[in-house]
Amino acid sequence: MKTKRIWANLAVSDLKRTRDFYTTLGFTVSGSEESKELVSFSFGENNFIINFFLKHIIESNAKLKFSDLQSDNEIIFSISADSKKEVNAWKEQVIQAGGKVFAEPYEIGEGYTFGFSDPDHHKFNVLYWPGM
Repeated sequence: MKTKRIWANLAVSDLKRTRDFYTTLGFTVSGSEESKELVSFSFGENNFIINFFLKHIIESNAKLKFSDLQSDNEIIFSISADSKKEVNAWKEQVIQAGGKVFAEPYEIGEGYTFGFSDPDHHKFNVLYWPGM
């Protein structure tokens, strides 16, 4: 089988807060229609789409319960950076947007990274790796 496209669907409690957080970080809203059920964003040069659904909607549609991200984890998305300086700039922007840093910037092999969560506790890390 050939996969044409892949995207992620995540649960959130507040669409406006989610939209504000990700637009403050500079991500592009995907799609032109306003929805009372979800907001979608395009990430990166390949336009990876993450749909943020209201939790009760996605649980009803998917017929399953989503994790409590304050105590559990589902996935960590990685965002590439071009330099250590850019990693540090991401950290400051995440804090200004209302995100929470769960791992301060640190060296990892030849690279440099830090971890953060959005207001609904979805986890990301921003990683600089030479030559990537």
